[in-house]
Amino acid sequence: MSSPKETWIEYIHDLQNRICAAVEASDGKAVFQEDVWTRPEGGGGITRVIANGNVFEKGGVNTSVVYGEVTDAMRSQLKINGHSWFACGLSLVLHPMNPFVPTVHCNYRMFELYNENGDCVDRWFGGGTDLTPYYLYEEDARHFHRVYKNACDKFDPEFFPRFKKTCDDYFVNWHRNKERRGIGGIFYDYQRPDEHRDVNWWMDFGKACGDSFMEAYIPIVEKRKNQPYTEANKHWQEIRRGRYTEFNLVHDRGTLFGLKTNGRIESILMSLPPTVRFEYNYQPAPGSEEDKLLQACLHPVDWV
Repeated sequence: MSSPKETWIEYIHDLQNRICAAVEASDGKAVFQEDVWTRPEGGGGITRVIANGNVFEKGGVNTSVVYGEVTDAMRSQLKINGHSWFACGLSLVLHPMNPFVPTVHCNYRMFELYNENGDCVDRWFGGGTDLTPYYLYEEDARHFHRVYKNACDKFDPEFFPRFKKTCDDYFVNWHRNKERRGIGGIFYDYQRPDEHRDVNWWMDFGKACGDSFMEAYIPIVEKRKNQPYTEANKHWQEIRRGRYTEFNLVHDRGTLFGLKTNGRIESILMSLPPTVRFEYNYQPAPGSEEDKLLQACLHPVDWV
C-alpha cells in the first residue's frame, strides 16, 4: 500500500508528462528541454522549459519533491513550526507569443510537517489555476471558469464560488488600486484532511483540478493561436506582462517560499515573462479593447 506521499508524487510526475505532451502538440514546433536538479538540503525536481515555439514564447512545467529541516527563517517568516518538512507539487506558467492567447499559471501541491520522531503532525493541500488574458474574450473566460466549476462541483458545490473568490483576492497588485493580475480561476490553500474528508479525498480533489487543466486551457489556445496581431497588440501584452512580473516578485507566496527555503532560483523565476514593459503612468484609451481587459482586472466578474 503506497503512502499518501508516494501516491501524490506519482500523480504529479504523471500530470507533468501529460501536460507537456498536450502543450507540445498545440505548439507544433518547440519541445520541452528537461533539467533534472537536486537540492543540497534534500530532494530535487524536474524542470521542463519550452521556448521560441510557434505558439509559446516561453513556458515551464516544473515538478519538485523537496524536504528538509524547519529553519529559523521558515519559523519566523512562513510561520511553520515543526522539526522537518516535505513538499511536492507541480507548477507551470505558459507565456504565448500571440497577445490573443492568454498566459496561464497553475500549481498543485501537498505539504507535510513532522515532529522529531518523524511522525506526520500536519498536512495540507493547496493549488489552483488562473488565466491572464491580454484581450478579453468573454466566451473564453466562461469556458475556462466552467471547466473548474464542473470539477469543483463533483466534490462540494460551495467550493467553486469560494475558491474563485480566493483566487480573485490573491492574484492582486494591491499597490495598483487592487488591480488583479488576470481574470482568475480557482485558488485554495491550507486545506487539511479531517474526519469528514481524509487525505485521499483531498488528493482526489487536487487530481480532478490538475486533470482539468488541458480541458480548460488548450481549446482556448487552439481557437486563438492563429489570429493576426499588430505591434500595438504586442505592446499592450508587454505592459500587462509587467503587471504579472510585479505580482510575482512583490506578493506571490510561492516565490517567497522558494526564496526562503533555498529553492532553485532558475525554477522559481521561470514564471517571469521573456519581455516586459514598464512605462510611466501608462493608461489604455477609455472604451478600447485594452481598457475592457483592464476593467475586468479591476472589477472581478462572475463568469459562470
